Amino acid sequence: MRLVSWNVNGLRAALQKGFLDFFHQADADIFCLQETKLQEGQLELDLPGYHQYWSYAETRGYSGTALFTKELPLEVTYGIGKAEHDQEGRVITAQYPDFYLVGVYTPNSQDKLKRLDYRMVWEQDFLSYLKKLEASKPVIFCGDLNVAHKEIDLKNPRSNRYNPGFSDEERACFTRLLENGFVDTFRYFHPERREIYSWWSYRSHARERNTGWRIDYFMVSASLKPRLADVAIHMKVLGSDHCPVELVLE
Repeated sequence: MRLVSWNVNGLRAALQKGFLDFFHQADADIFCLQETKLQEGQLELDLPGYHQYWSYAETRGYSGTALFTKELPLEVTYGIGKAEHDQEGRVITAQYPDFYLVGVYTPNSQDKLKRLDYRMVWEQDFLSYLKKLEASKPVIFCGDLNVAHKEIDLKNPRSNRYNPGFSDEERACFTRLLENGFVDTFRYFHPERREIYSWWSYRSHARERNTGWRIDYFMVSASLKPRLADVAIHMKVLGSDHCPVELVLE
């Protein structure tokens, strides 16, 4: 089973930059998007063979997630059951016979960490949501988690120490995910690999110089370790300031 996740930073823009070329090439069983930046009715996407699910933010042109799946899920839900979070269209959950798949776009703490307090509430509520799901079956969650966990996960850790996405508080929340039994699948296969990133600023030719961050993930319940077959971060795929990430399960 092949799963792909991609923060497209505006799906309509990504469609003009080759999104469908990669989508068809990947031929994923499940394809998750973040930052679709759409409202209902603004786009009709023809994807033969896929069931489509969309979660929209109340604010126009902001956030938004989507899930495209070949297999019809047993159930699809939106949000995590908390009104203060769910208005931003950040989570889609699809239940399959042997796991839950959660596509997520984690809130950014923003400049000067002005939204960090909200981010900490989100982190606790999202972890609680994942553990509630995991009580009945294993969980796979993927998307833009807006955090580089360790210094190995970004090009310039010293100069970014207190910036959004690399604050001590955000990194500690990621550590808490690991302590609660979730596995960073890229590090499972590549514990020491460097200079593999999934996001680059549009400024200062960051992508050309590979001055990036690894902030897009596939995380799984530890019980799914025996099924992990491969991972990939498609750094050469353009169309967004993020690139797609991939997980293959046996």
